[in-house]
Amino acid sequence: MFPPTPPANPSPASRRYSALENSKTILLDGDHDVFGDGSVVIISTPGHTPGHQSLFVKLAKTGPVLLSGDLYHYPAERTLKDFTPFATLGDPAKEVASKAKVEALLKEKNATLWIQHDILADAGLKKSPAFYE
Repeated sequence: MFPPTPPANPSPASRRYSALENSKTILLDGDHDVFGDGSVVIISTPGHTPGHQSLFVKLAKTGPVLLSGDLYHYPAERTLKDFTPFATLGDPAKEVASKAKVEALLKEKNATLWIQHDILADAGLKKSPAFYE
């Protein structure tokens, strides 16, 4: 995110992020309970990329939801074992393990999985300014 030699013509997005360079950071190694109460947990799901993460949130009215990030791209991937065509930057074996971890978490927490690349499911989700509670 912050290369040793900045680009000659930084994009507008990289200029917006430059204020983060000196902000307080926490380097994660594994899962991280953001507030210490289980309501928001960053789930380590390497494989797609080495540091890939998913996000578990416990919403009072909606219930528990897991945002998959790039772990899954399509719902059908959940039933295709060892299906890792998008792990080209990562490690297919770790991706398989991450998917098993996520499936176990979904079952344990009775959570709903939101697959960010699922355009059909996304069409049915609320968009800003609407929100989930």
